[in-house]
Amino acid sequence: PQRLQDAYGGWANRALADHFRDYAELCFRHFGGQVKYWITMDNPYVVAWHGYATGRLAPGIRGSPRLGYLVAHNLLLAHAKVWHLYNTSFRPTQGGQVSIALSSHWINPRRMTDHSIKECQKSLDFVLGWFAKPIFIDGDYPESMKNNLSSLLPDFTESEKKFIKGTADFFALSFGPTLSFQLLDPHMKFRQLESPSLRQLLSWIDLEYNHPQIFIVENGWFVSGTTKRDDAKYMYYLKKFIMETLKAIKLDGVDVIGYTAWSLMDGFEWHRGYSIRRGLFYVDFLSQEKTLLPKSSALFYQKLIEKNGFPPLPENQPLEGTFPCDFAWGIVDNYIQVDTTLSQFTDLNVYLWDVHHSKRLIKVDGVVTKKRKSYCVDFAAIQPQITLLQEMHVTHFRFSLDWALILPLGNQSQVNHTILQYYRCMVSELVRVNITPVVALWQPVAPNQGLPRLLARQGAWENPYTALAFAEYARLCFQELGHHVKLWITMNEPYTRNMTYSAGHNLLKAHALAWHVYNEKFRHAQNGKISIALQADWIEPACPFSQKDKEVAERVLEFDIGWLAEPIFGSGDYPWVMRDWLNQRNNFLLPYFTEDEKKLIQGTFDFLALSHYTTILVDSEKEDPIKYNDYLEVQEMTDITWLNSPSQVAVVPWGLRKVLNWLKFKYGDLPMYIISNGIDDGLHAEDDQLRVYYMQNYINEALKAHILDGINLCGYFAYSFNDRTAPRFGLYRFAADQFEPKPSMKHYRKIIDSNGFPGPETLEKFCPEEFTVCTECSFFHTRKPLVAFIAFLFFAFIVSLSLIFYYSKKGRRRYK
Repeated sequence: PQRLQDAYGGWANRALADHFRDYAELCFRHFGGQVKYWITMDNPYVVAWHGYATGRLAPGIRGSPRLGYLVAHNLLLAHAKVWHLYNTSFRPTQGGQVSIALSSHWINPRRMTDHSIKECQKSLDFVLGWFAKPIFIDGDYPESMKNNLSSLLPDFTESEKKFIKGTADFFALSFGPTLSFQLLDPHMKFRQLESPSLRQLLSWIDLEYNHPQIFIVENGWFVSGTTKRDDAKYMYYLKKFIMETLKAIKLDGVDVIGYTAWSLMDGFEWHRGYSIRRGLFYVDFLSQEKTLLPKSSALFYQKLIEKNGFPPLPENQPLEGTFPCDFAWGIVDNYIQVDTTLSQFTDLNVYLWDVHHSKRLIKVDGVVTKKRKSYCVDFAAIQPQITLLQEMHVTHFRFSLDWALILPLGNQSQVNHTILQYYRCMVSELVRVNITPVVALWQPVAPNQGLPRLLARQGAWENPYTALAFAEYARLCFQELGHHVKLWITMNEPYTRNMTYSAGHNLLKAHALAWHVYNEKFRHAQNGKISIALQADWIEPACPFSQKDKEVAERVLEFDIGWLAEPIFGSGDYPWVMRDWLNQRNNFLLPYFTEDEKKLIQGTFDFLALSHYTTILVDSEKEDPIKYNDYLEVQEMTDITWLNSPSQVAVVPWGLRKVLNWLKFKYGDLPMYIISNGIDDGLHAEDDQLRVYYMQNYINEALKAHILDGINLCGYFAYSFNDRTAPRFGLYRFAADQFEPKPSMKHYRKIIDSNGFPGPETLEKFCPEEFTVCTECSFFHTRKPLVAFIAFLFFAFIVSLSLIFYYSKKGRRRYK
């Protein structure tokens, strides 16, 4: 009360402890019959240090550190008096429990050294241990405080130590952004790294204070003051903290008896005023009624309480079963190792070895050998790659051609026949060992977006001419490689998020032109299939209870996937959602297709190929300006309880199944290939267990989509082949010029050999063994009448010779 503050100077006066005892007695007497848990004081650290030392909080006294330590001393004595009062006078009849709410942070060592670890211990001692050790251990302050503070820290008498020790029936813990981080003085971190890890703090308290019962009496986070009811950030922090509490109970054996979310409703946040909100219920401070409206966090917390935690969801349980016999099991290497150095000696000159004098080779002038025909075995880089692929047991191998290498000038005025021969040898060798090559014509990579330099300088995909050049390039590739390649990708993962509308417009026309070239000129003879591969990460509403977030998620999906998918697999035009959104904002940069162009583009596919890596959450509220997309008015975020890779890519297996179903709903029951799916590992990781987990669960979600949802899934391709061409993504590690299989490669091979995840009740399928296809035989298959005619002529020729020979011999015998 202000009167006590004015009369005594607040908690700086020891006499206030008796007044506090009298106040507590009044409360126990009036309310004790209904109250079973009592907290004497909330966060004495903040009261002592920021109320009386720094002056940042009420009563705002900017005293010396000595005053702060004195106030803490008096608070401890006051708390002990109240506890003893309840223990002797009220506990026998009321049966309640009394404690003090202590706030704390968690701290990680900057380096894993003994010094850093001791500094972490000191940091916790100076905040939590300052009050916890006297109450829960021995009635006195931590040794680290006494050694560092010397005369600044008051002393307890022996009787006071006994009086304070044990004055808590449970450990009441407060943990949150303000109490644990924002009001933590920097010098109390002792140059170590704070962390919002509640689980580690609970385990430390359990070990440090003799396994007490812990009641989390205050925990939560905050959102911006402008955020209304869709408080996704708060909701996911709440989920994280409760999940960490559950892990501490189940996995670490910590005795946590309760959890309390902070806070019930939005309000005045002291030194931060109305700039943040922390309530589960939204309050419009400008309205007269001040109506309480539940936020997404309140609905989430309600559901969690009903379930008493996080019970396993049926849809997340693994499924047993197998894929079809002709399912494509593939591996991806976007940047295939191209080494055209021939392994054979190719110099046509003749040399003599000067054995007796110079010991060197002496060229013989005027003498050259006949030029030797090149063979695929001459390319030494091909066979090692083939061997690794065979070791993996894959049936398909996808890689991208390098347009700039094949046509340096962007047209056929200069063709690199050596590179073409290398690619031809690569695909023919794959076919020879019964591995189906899947070839992408273009991959957007640096430099020059994967385009020949001349085309890049002329505007790249902004220039309509690039589409025509691409069609001619595609024609050359079909002509040179098509007899060996049965699955073509025109463009692999064109990234829509950094592409202009005009570039996307020309890119779609380029794909369509290439598809029609194949369809009209090569399909009959080569009998292959061709499509485009789109990146299709799943977009999930951050707040599952929010209609706004669902609309936002659908909008982002249309801009990310539908932009290129709808013209090809759908209507032949851009998504209505996309054009309507842009028109509402007076953005008329999205081009229009003519009717002829719509007919040109629509239906230019033989299958739907998608690359999928992760799932992104989207929210309609602006929380983090860095991750807020003003263009689409969407906030991207992640669930902080999700598993992440070293590059912070979220591992969300169920997102794959959702995007497959979304594509089926949008574009019908099309044959689909998951053309690329993978995750990074540590730069020097040899045991890539994260990738093993990733592949196991993502492939299982693909199986669910096929068996449970009826998705016409034709294949799965893991990314990536090796670390040499895709560092940190490979199933093979590359070190000291050697490839070594990681655990993920062996695990993937096991899945391939099992054709999925067969269980005891899975019906065994008989899959006939596939044999190598003779690609050269296509010449004869397409010219059967000619072959038959030649065979007839050959047969007639043999018969004629036989008759001539027979009658000539007979005539000679008659003559004799």
